[in-house]
Amino acid sequence: MATGWGSLLQDEQQLEELVRQAVDRALAEGVLMRTSQKPSSSDVVSYAPFTLFPSPVPAALLEQAYAVQMDFNLLVDAVSQNAAFLEQTLSSTIKRDDFTARLFDIYKQILKEGIAQTVFLGLNRSDYMFQCSAHGSPSLRQIEINTISASFGGLASRTPAVHRHVLNVLSKTTEAAKILSNNPSKGLALGIAKAWELYGSANALVLLIAQEKERNVFDQRAIENELLARNIHVIRRRFEDVSEKGSLDQDRRLFVDGQEVAVVYFRDGYTPSQYSLQNWEARLLLERSCAVKCPDIATQLAGTKKVQQELSRMGVLEMLLPGQPEAVARLRATFAGLYSLDMGEEGDQAITEALAAPNQFVLKPQREGGGNNLYGEEMVQALERLKDSEERASYILMEKIEPEPFGNCLLRPGRPPRVVQCISELGIFGVYVRQGKTLVINKHVGHLLRTKAIEHADGGVAAGVAVLDNPYPV
Repeated sequence: MATGWGSLLQDEQQLEELVRQAVDRALAEGVLMRTSQKPSSSDVVSYAPFTLFPSPVPAALLEQAYAVQMDFNLLVDAVSQNAAFLEQTLSSTIKRDDFTARLFDIYKQILKEGIAQTVFLGLNRSDYMFQCSAHGSPSLRQIEINTISASFGGLASRTPAVHRHVLNVLSKTTEAAKILSNNPSKGLALGIAKAWELYGSANALVLLIAQEKERNVFDQRAIENELLARNIHVIRRRFEDVSEKGSLDQDRRLFVDGQEVAVVYFRDGYTPSQYSLQNWEARLLLERSCAVKCPDIATQLAGTKKVQQELSRMGVLEMLLPGQPEAVARLRATFAGLYSLDMGEEGDQAITEALAAPNQFVLKPQREGGGNNLYGEEMVQALERLKDSEERASYILMEKIEPEPFGNCLLRPGRPPRVVQCISELGIFGVYVRQGKTLVINKHVGHLLRTKAIEHADGGVAAGVAVLDNPYPV
């Protein structure tokens, strides 16, 4: 999977000039983040980290990832509607993982009360790496699917212009033309707008649940701006605000600051540190309402690692998507090896194999947000500690994907450019809207490529490890 930037990466003088050009263009295009020193203010901002050049992606695998996205949308939606499957799958996990258990408690309460919302909205991102094989072409392997707060659709819409600019500066106009146009924020906003429309109240708002310290605010604003262009107003509030100023009327309509809310879009609420007791109460209030939640609690649970592992078992996809053998085949073709660590023979076997060949596995807890997985010696120590404990059921084991590294130059504010060997992760954004039992929208709306130096095992852009990128189809 060769790409021709090698010689360009060696010319230091030319590189310096290209870096200046690229950074200025990124700032002009709005590839922005708040600084870590002032994460609550836009007074001082900088560019979001990115690669100097687009990175090679096998065109066939990019096509495959797009082709399977609508199947993943259907699958997530099917899981979210199957209470028996969710309960059975998460039964061991919720005994040992407090965060998943709290989410599950809310889910059970909502089921008992009766689900008030009738319109369902999924904005997800399915992430992949390219598994290198000794005997031929690379293959697409799913890392995970993000069903809550799937980010960077906004900034990914603005990076193609930066890479085209860099290549045009080098008079590489043919190569610049190969960089795909990409506008996920428009597609994500389309899904929110459809859900808002189906909710059916012209004066109702979209409520974006935001973190207090949000460096990635411009990514979110891109979606807000698309909605405002359709005359749909967005208010940003924290869980604490909902707790203090949110209420339900007798029809379970949600009001915040006296304004009716049609859609709740979560850009917070995916890790334990984001919940105080007050925040859990706010989450329950939101879930009890008839507003469209993105995601509702069942869809958040559908995105857990444990569910991902169970989906790879023989017969499970067929049960969830009956009469759709082509979709099942497309989905299964992207699965990496996934192994349960529940107590019993199967879990024991998985641990034995991982301890015998630790460089071939990754240990994953039920967490989102990057930087949580364990590799190599850390994984071995964790497995030794966990192997006789029921706590091991809160993890899954996954086959480690080994992509072919390539050279690129990573740009970060306040640090010198780094020319390093890198690997990439490709995400495809999916949108679906369901009203009752009818699927109204099911589509893919764009992609995200994130690239990191090979020494970093885990973590994304927000976690400070990966940088934004664009696929250069090869």
